[in-house]
Amino acid sequence: MPARPTITPVTNPLTSARRVVVKVGSALLVDAKTGRLNRSWLESLIEDLQRLRRRGQQVILVSSGAIALGRRHLGLPAGPLRLEESQAAAAVGQIRLAHAYKELLEERGVTVAQVLLTLDDSEQRGRYLNARATLQALLRLGAVPVINENDTVATAEIRYGDNDRLAARVAQMASADCLVLLSDVDGLYTADPNRNANASFIDSVPHITPDIEAMAGRSASDVGTGGMATKIAAARIAVAAGCHMCIASGRQRHPVRRIEGRVRCTWFLPASTPLAARKQWIAGTLRPAGAVHVDAGAILALRSGKSLLPAGVTATLGRFDSGDTVSVLAPDGVEIARGISAYSDSDAARIMGRKSTEIETLLGFRGREELIHRDDLVLLRHDHVPARPVSTAAPPG
Repeated sequence: MPARPTITPVTNPLTSARRVVVKVGSALLVDAKTGRLNRSWLESLIEDLQRLRRRGQQVILVSSGAIALGRRHLGLPAGPLRLEESQAAAAVGQIRLAHAYKELLEERGVTVAQVLLTLDDSEQRGRYLNARATLQALLRLGAVPVINENDTVATAEIRYGDNDRLAARVAQMASADCLVLLSDVDGLYTADPNRNANASFIDSVPHITPDIEAMAGRSASDVGTGGMATKIAAARIAVAAGCHMCIASGRQRHPVRRIEGRVRCTWFLPASTPLAARKQWIAGTLRPAGAVHVDAGAILALRSGKSLLPAGVTATLGRFDSGDTVSVLAPDGVEIARGISAYSDSDAARIMGRKSTEIETLLGFRGREELIHRDDLVLLRHDHVPARPVSTAAPPG
């Protein structure tokens, strides 16, 4: 196997990340023998997350544990549960889990928000954008989102089945820089160390190859549903979104702080940043849903790294919805940029040429100030000079 780069304290992705997603497995949160919450361990984790926040980092927590907590209160036997039993246990356990997070975070002056997601929330574009906007707003307002799969309503066909991939989807959704999977294992080995004494530890994975995937095993925990295979699948999602991902043991107290101290763990390395990965996806859209024409002033603004405001739009083409990718055309019809529209074609037509302060009056609701935010826009032509300037004045009437 080729030599792998070493993660040092200076380059530790966890310390340099702007936005961090931490996933906690059921085996860490819930005592397998008693079915009770490991409260002292959870308190140490909350202290770690607060340490990140004091450093100016934004934190999202993806938590398992609802089913494991709820089954004890319902008197369900050990072993696999039927779907309806899992859903019932989740309904009972989730309220207890949410209360624990609320109590521990709010006593430290932190607002906590519960967000329950299903697979459809990340697969259907409209719901994905709504969930993404909610997470962005919560983080902007200083809250800590605590996320779990909505086991109470998810069916066998659509549920994630594990929170590793859910955490990776959340990291992708939130454009996170770092995803930490805290588990009952300390990282990736060349083989199952419980069965093979010659298994070697892998500290860094620059590329997820078939050989890496072949190293995955099954979950060793009685309360968790994820294994190494789901963690590799999560890593694929995370690194494709430009996010570093770490698999680390959470058995000890203060597990996140231990990662900063160079405790043994496995890092999966992305080839780009979250923003770059997002813009590559936008630029690679094969068929934009529609287009908007912009004036010379808007082109200059886009070249300087600004967002596209309604005032700079002169016309719309085609049918598109909020969240669709659209082409941005110069006055002579040349495509100069591509981005995700915050408005449908009909709403864009009503606010084009107008100031952002007029949007609420024109549409009847308070929408975004930008038609396309700069984080959702990629410039395709930096050298194009429009054939003739077009006035940015509002159209008559």
